[in-house]
Amino acid sequence: MAQTKVHRKKRQVAIFIMLMLLWEAGSESIQYSVLEESETGTFVANLTKDLGLRMGELAARGARVVFKGNRQHLQLDPQTYDLLLNEKLDREELCGFTEPCVLPFQVLLENPLQFFQAALQLLDVNDHAPKFLENEILLKIPESSHPGTAFPLKIAEDLDVGSNTVQNYTISTNSHFHLFTRNHSDGRKYPELVLDKALDREDQPELRLTLTARDGGSPPRTGTSQVLILVLDINDNAPEFAQPLYEVQVSENSPIGSLVITVSARDLDAGTHGELSYSFFQSSNQVVQAFEINTVTGEIRLRKMLDFEEIQSYRMEIEASDGGGLTGKCTVAIEVMDVNDNAPELTMSLLISDVPENTPDTVVAIFGISDADSGDNGKMMCSIQADLPFLLKLTVENFYTLVTEGALDRESRAEYNITITVTDMGTPRLKTQHNITVLVSDVNDNAPAFTQTSYTLWVRENNSPALHIGSVSATDTDAGANAQLTYSLLPPQDPHLPLASLVSINADNGHLFALRSLDYEALQAFEFGVGATDRGSPALSSQARVRVLVLDANDNSPFVLYPLQNGSAPCTELVPRAAEAGYLVTKVVAVDGDSGQNAWLSYQLLKATEPGLFGVWPHNGEVRTARLLSERDAPKHRLLVQVRDNGEPPRSASVTLHVLLVDGFSQPYLPLPEAAAEQARADPLTVYLVVALASVSSLFLLSVLLFVAVRLCRRSRAASLGRCSVPEGPFPGHLVDVSGTGTLSQSYQYEVCLTGGSGTREFKFLKPIVPIFAGEGADGDTEENSNFRNHFEFN
Repeated sequence: MAQTKVHRKKRQVAIFIMLMLLWEAGSESIQYSVLEESETGTFVANLTKDLGLRMGELAARGARVVFKGNRQHLQLDPQTYDLLLNEKLDREELCGFTEPCVLPFQVLLENPLQFFQAALQLLDVNDHAPKFLENEILLKIPESSHPGTAFPLKIAEDLDVGSNTVQNYTISTNSHFHLFTRNHSDGRKYPELVLDKALDREDQPELRLTLTARDGGSPPRTGTSQVLILVLDINDNAPEFAQPLYEVQVSENSPIGSLVITVSARDLDAGTHGELSYSFFQSSNQVVQAFEINTVTGEIRLRKMLDFEEIQSYRMEIEASDGGGLTGKCTVAIEVMDVNDNAPELTMSLLISDVPENTPDTVVAIFGISDADSGDNGKMMCSIQADLPFLLKLTVENFYTLVTEGALDRESRAEYNITITVTDMGTPRLKTQHNITVLVSDVNDNAPAFTQTSYTLWVRENNSPALHIGSVSATDTDAGANAQLTYSLLPPQDPHLPLASLVSINADNGHLFALRSLDYEALQAFEFGVGATDRGSPALSSQARVRVLVLDANDNSPFVLYPLQNGSAPCTELVPRAAEAGYLVTKVVAVDGDSGQNAWLSYQLLKATEPGLFGVWPHNGEVRTARLLSERDAPKHRLLVQVRDNGEPPRSASVTLHVLLVDGFSQPYLPLPEAAAEQARADPLTVYLVVALASVSSLFLLSVLLFVAVRLCRRSRAASLGRCSVPEGPFPGHLVDVSGTGTLSQSYQYEVCLTGGSGTREFKFLKPIVPIFAGEGADGDTEENSNFRNHFEFN
């Protein structure tokens, strides 16, 4: 708390010293002078020396020159910081007839803030020649005029001032007049034509003279006008105005055509000598352009709107002329009254549109205000919106500094639209608004944030390398480089996980890619961390977890365990001819290395020697008879069974089964030749065929005996190659016990056929053994078969 009070006191002392310096700078004014029409870049002053500063201090403190109305008449040399002319200056355009012509300006030092008052005086050069408003001046002079009578002539105007304006007039040589130059109270010189010799209208009714005006420049400039003198008959009474001076006040907002004043004169003469005509006399262009006079009534009215800020008063000479050529003159003084018709003006000297956040008391703008009106109409007050974190501070008269009230936060508001309102105190009050936009630049004060704390991605196995498997995304409320993020993989928590060879991440957008093909059977899931780091200083970061689940693909075909198809002679399934429908012939056993629905197997009978005789249970691969066997059925059958999984696309395998219909299990099995299987059939329609059968009957009997002998021989040979046995009790432990989904059921006992000669005891096929129990008749078999047929599907 004590340190805060000490800091506050030091700050108050610093502000007081700054205000004292600014006041001292504003109280002194440095004045420079330069000739008008000087070329751009003309040296005006050594500003560093005049302000008592060190060499290079103007550049270091950001010096600039500020004129009223945001006009830049002067500039600072970027190398020497000498004060130079920025443009040609025309004194008559800037100041008119005002003398001296002084242009005030300020020298502004930004860091630290300091003002110096100064003024530039424009010195007149003789760049304008005298000019008469009329090319011809008409004078009507009565012939009765006495020598020595003076006749005022119209003056010539010269926009220059001082010695460069009109100094004298001359008239061309003649025998009747000479010219006299009179000094007026307003400083101007008026020519008067003085009669030296009486005029004689009958001798010379008119004279034409040349009037020359000469200024005092070096060299002098001149202007001429013709003077036409008409000699009139005697008119002994000149017009006289009611008062020599008329004074009137006119508001600057008076409409065009408004009556300003009416002047009146009278003439004692009668007839045409007493008829008066009013006109302007000795009036400038400004008067002629702003006013008009009724030649008959003497009413003076406005020709255009007046502007107090341009001309505050008018002074004009009114001439009344009678019909005889005599004139009388009066003066009309018009004072223009100011109204509040000018809104305040704001001139921006310094504007910083980009302010860093977290930085209090930052100067945003420096500006000056002005109002061309006078009095209360020119008094002003300045303000901004009340709900903004900014303050207006008055530095010197009509100069303000806009500063931040506290530290700004870009994340809560990145842009401020500030309206500076300047209102005058006139009636009605006029105001000017100036809008500025302040952008809050970013500071890296916010860490990135992931859209999710954890991500779960799925990828199907056997993917192609460099496969896009998903993305992570983080946001940063900062801006620019502070919001540009870089994504990276974090070291895995499991040191045995080869993360670098599994996935990679795009550092710019967070896209994740699988680097190699994944195998569901080897790796079902893995988890790792990702990080997002911004590019600010200092860099800030955050983390998220990613879990990748490997989806199984149908990349394994079913594998038939039984019967094996390895190229050796297949075992033959024996089916008694007495078997009824639903008799279990054998069971196809298969497995699939995949998982889920890719490992769901179904069985289908693709081809059979005799369609409709056998069927396959689609869910467990059991092969059963589809109907009751008969003697007409062929003894040997070949079945092609397909095992198919439920993947997409599905994969399949096939197995070939050989089935032999026999009369009983005790009868030896001898394969019959193809020729013996065909019996000669007698054609009862052909007598020749009967005779032939009778003739070969003996030969046929011999053939039958020979056939029996061959069967006995081949059975003996088959017994030496393979042995079939009926195991008692359950299967040994090393045999496969498979359920209905591709495994063997414990509900059956199977006959095991082993190949002989190889010594490997390879598992070849299983054949169900249906025991015949005493007391079971045909009814039991019929009931069992009937139940089986109700639940069995045939292909």
